Amino acid sequence: MRLSRRALLAATTAATTLSAAPQATAATPREQLRTGFERLSAEGYALLDGQRVGIVTNPTGVTRDVHHMVDVMHADTRVNLVAVFGPEHGFRGTAQAGGSEGRYDDPATGLPVYDTYLKSGRPLADIFTASGVDTVVFDIQDVGARFYTYIWTLYDCMEAARLAGKRFAVLDRPNPVTGRAAQGPVLHKEFATFVGRQPISQAHGMTVAELARLFNGEFLEAPVPLETVTMTGWRRSEFYDAWSLPWVPPSPNMPTPDTALVYSGTCLFEGTNLSEGRGTTRPFELLGGEGIDGRWAAAANELGLPGVHFREAYFAPAFSKFQGRTVGGVQIHVHDRAAYDPVRTGIALLVTAKKAWGGFSWRSDDWIDKLTGSTRVRTAIDAGARTDEVVADWQEELAAFRRIRKEYLLYK
Repeated sequence: MRLSRRALLAATTAATTLSAAPQATAATPREQLRTGFERLSAEGYALLDGQRVGIVTNPTGVTRDVHHMVDVMHADTRVNLVAVFGPEHGFRGTAQAGGSEGRYDDPATGLPVYDTYLKSGRPLADIFTASGVDTVVFDIQDVGARFYTYIWTLYDCMEAARLAGKRFAVLDRPNPVTGRAAQGPVLHKEFATFVGRQPISQAHGMTVAELARLFNGEFLEAPVPLETVTMTGWRRSEFYDAWSLPWVPPSPNMPTPDTALVYSGTCLFEGTNLSEGRGTTRPFELLGGEGIDGRWAAAANELGLPGVHFREAYFAPAFSKFQGRTVGGVQIHVHDRAAYDPVRTGIALLVTAKKAWGGFSWRSDDWIDKLTGSTRVRTAIDAGARTDEVVADWQEELAAFRRIRKEYLLYK
């Protein structure tokens, strides 16, 4: 029998160690941010004592001096690290979008590396069982968007750990685009894919530890034994450059925190025949297609969207859409991050692109519906809706998600 959401939350909280109580980790003015891994190591890995440990991670799982946590833990006799699990792009990050590294032994440590990408349920549980781990640890830098697949690797690994009878621990890292608010449409369950397993908003405004609590309390069939190692010194209002943490690209087309800032809106262009900037040095900040001229940038600027300007731009992607061909479009220049709304901006750019360029079309597989979480954005834009009308359509569902989300937040 399925437990109530509140009962699941109670089970999650009771199982959590090395975590501050919800809403209790606001930083003092002089307090340095410490990640979950920094707190775990400072406590001598007591949480993992006597456990055979497997880690779900990628190149972002680094210390402040950019040593990878797998290398650090493998060399520490206090940790019995026996396996690594790689997500999309792989443990060492060598694969492009939609790819992974497969099963191999890590040359640096000799540890077996298992591929989790697109694996879930019993097949993934069988991988955890075969690896011989007792506890699965998750430490990956997220970027705050529903369709960034690492949070669904988190979800799938939590469910697989439950099925395999394993403990699960999440080492928290900051949301680089702040945790101020949830924004955008909420996924409808009939559109669930690996770019959105469950009904959360397009920009969730949460950390991975908060999401793990949400998943355990709202969406898993039954709770996994969950432990979260929270950060200290993180404020929800802070962007990534507020901390002395290194930025390691979480994926090949997420080179800077500026990319993450716009991504939750402009990734929607994956669902169109326009380039989303893959194959350039500014992915998701450059958008365009053949035959587009300065009228698109002019139309976008006329909207007066807060915190952002649009520049007429021309570029030739080195790969992906329009490879080696010069296209015209826009470059996004965010001048006020606090005022900027990435999801509303992404919608505005779709609306103006469709009006300014006769060649605009959606991808034939309706990928835009998977990204936005329903048919509503696509059909509204096709019907000629203005930006504000499209945005207004999801506000009731967003308000409901915000109320649920509030119960799982860990920081002020």
